[in-house]
Amino acid sequence: MLATKNSPQVAVCLPVIASTSAKAGGVVLILKPTIQPAFFVMPRKVFYSFHYVPDNWRASQVRNMGSIEGSTVASDNDWETVKRGGDAAVQRWIDAQISGRSCGVVLIGSATAGRKWINYEIEKCWNDGKGLLGIHIHNLKDRDGRQSSKGANPFATFTLKNGTVPLSSVVKAYDPPHFMSTDVYSHIQANLEQWIESAIQTRANYT
Repeated sequence: MLATKNSPQVAVCLPVIASTSAKAGGVVLILKPTIQPAFFVMPRKVFYSFHYVPDNWRASQVRNMGSIEGSTVASDNDWETVKRGGDAAVQRWIDAQISGRSCGVVLIGSATAGRKWINYEIEKCWNDGKGLLGIHIHNLKDRDGRQSSKGANPFATFTLKNGTVPLSSVVKAYDPPHFMSTDVYSHIQANLEQWIESAIQTRANYT
């Protein structure tokens, strides 16, 4: 507990179609080309955790990459409604969003680390056995075309095994090695699925 495999596949087997043809001396069985089972990779369902006000535009770029199914994001009005219900209501909302997800992805902006509900989401994902990882998104541009400054590692304040193992030594926080927003986007898009699979495997192997 915290203190403070491969993607599932569905096989669709299509039948081999046979027909007969008359021929002198007997009947010949004609087999049409065998159709191999078709495998469709089911997209992973993940929970995205991020600081809404400064990073929503940046986070939406990652959430809309298409290969991963993300959690629902509350609008400003919805979030205010949830918060009016108190901490218990916020926890219930977060718990419902995390339920059924295989991995938590913390999108790290300049002021993400240390926020109350970001910390709760990190702890909840880990303790529920979800994969967990972070991605620094400060160099993605916001809606006004501005980049931000790199934020602290949000996993640095958590420990495992009675405080003897920093969570940050187990859970990876990826920092795309680029400055231009388009290059950062391309790097995340090219690696996101692999990062998620690795995080899920890491959590499954950690006891």
